[in-house]
Order: sequence, then structure tokens, then C-alpha cells
Amino acid sequence: MFSVQTGCDKAPVDLVQGYVEGEYVYVASPYGGALATLSVRRGTEVTAGDALFALEHISEKAARDEAERKLSQARANLEDRRKGKRPSEIASLRAQLQQAQAALQLSLREVARQEGLAAVPGAAVEVEVDRARSARDQNQQRVSQLEADLNTALLGSRTDQVTAAEAEVRAKEAALAKAEWDLAQKRQLAPKTGLVFDTLYREGEWVPAGRPVVVLLPPDHIKVRVFVSQLRLGAIRLGDAVQVMVDGVQGSLPGTVSYISPKAEYTPPMLYSQGSRDKLVFMVEVLFEQVVAMNLHPGQPVDVRFNGAP
Repeated sequence: MFSVQTGCDKAPVDLVQGYVEGEYVYVASPYGGALATLSVRRGTEVTAGDALFALEHISEKAARDEAERKLSQARANLEDRRKGKRPSEIASLRAQLQQAQAALQLSLREVARQEGLAAVPGAAVEVEVDRARSARDQNQQRVSQLEADLNTALLGSRTDQVTAAEAEVRAKEAALAKAEWDLAQKRQLAPKTGLVFDTLYREGEWVPAGRPVVVLLPPDHIKVRVFVSQLRLGAIRLGDAVQVMVDGVQGSLPGTVSYISPKAEYTPPMLYSQGSRDKLVFMVEVLFEQVVAMNLHPGQPVDVRFNGAP
């Protein structure tokens, strides 16, 4: 179907006049900065994931690098806590333990010799026996001390210290993730496929935080709005197929009713009389397949025929 109308012609009674509307996607960065790169031009098509623009990111990159180094330091500290003493320190403790054990063996033999001499009258005095026993006891305590030190060195740090080091690593990982997210926000990609409707800044200009730089119009965000009278409203249902006629386009474009306003758009200030009811209109929105919507432009006037409507 094709409808051609002039300014003086009246629309056929089965047609409702409306217009094309677009819901734009405003792409912005949550952080401010000078616009370093604008990768798109107004009027071009982009695919989801294409680069749109990038802001200067020197400070964010430095913060990311700092967070990365702090995480490496925290992980190294955790590994150090788990390992215990260094190999050279453990070797030193083993050597000291061997020396103490050798001294203990010598003192044990000396105690046995002095006790044997004490049994022979006049061969040894009691003080020599006591001195040998004292040296033996000291060497035994020294061996016990070094064995405990060696066992502690092999165990590593205490459990609570390891737990604290693990918590520090997790905190540094979270800080790095935040720094990487901050850096990524300085470079924005197309969230959806669509038309670059407008670009609001030029390279080199300062962009405040949260201000959009690129305006996109995805095909699935294009719709038709019409206002139908309350007489026709009862015959229209969500999901109904409609035919949309556009000036200069042969035939009609198929669409689907996606929304019916629950309230009147224009209501008279007086009580609804029989005459004022005819003035009530309700907004109805129509959506299209993306292939169809790509041929529509916001602001275009259209005529809509509701299938089955009176």
C-alpha cells in the first residue's frame, strides 16, 4: 500500500497519523579528561564493541601500574611467610645443633669418667664430678634449644600471620581490579550496533565527567508513535500487526504494537461529556524488525493502519 498526501488532503478514515521517534544511547565516561581520540564520525554505522572515543589516561595508567606492583609485593610477602627461614639460615641452625650434640657427647663421657674416678679413693674430688655434670646438663639444654629453633624455622610463620598476608593479597587484587576498571573507563566502546547520530566533542577538548561524547541510535530503538482516539482504542491489542506508510516509500512497512498508554494524553478540564469524549487520544507505540527500522528516521511523519481496527 502507498499513500501520498498533500497539505490540503485529509488522511483516509482507516489511517492514523503519527511520527517516527528514536531513543538515543548517550555514551559517556564516568571520569573527565581531554578527548584524545574520536574514532567515529557522525552519520556512520558502528558495530557493538567498536571503539568510539578515548580520553587521556596518564593518571589512571600510573595508578594501575602502582596497584600492580603493590600486588606483586604482597604476593611475595605471602610466599615468604609460608616458606619460613631461608635455606642458609636453616643450614646454620643445623650446624649449631651438630656442634651442641658433639659437645653433649663429650660431656656425657666426661661425667662417666669423673663418676668412675670418684669410686677410687683419692682419684677425684667431688667438685670435678659436679663440674662435669653441670657441663652435661648445659649441653643437653643447648641441644633442646637448637632442635626447637630448627623445627620453628622449618614451619614458617604463624597461622595468623599467614592469614593476614593472604588478606593483604586479596585487598591488593581488589585495588588492582578497581584501577584497571578506572583505566578501561577512559576508553569507551559501542554498547550496541547502530548509527552514530551525533558527536558532541572534538579531539583536544575537555570532557567533564559523565558528559556524553557520542550519541548512538540503534535500530531497535526506533519506533513509531501515534495517537488514537478512544473510539479506536478498544480494537487495538499489544502484539497486533500494523502497516506503516512513509512518504516517498512504495508500499507499507510491517510493524507490531508494543505499547498502549494507560491514560489519555489530552483530556479536557471538564467532565467527560458525549462531545468531549471525541477529544480523548491515547498514545500507541509501534516497533519494527531491525532491517525495517534502519530505513526510518526520527521526526518522519507516517500514516498507520491498524489491522482489524474500525
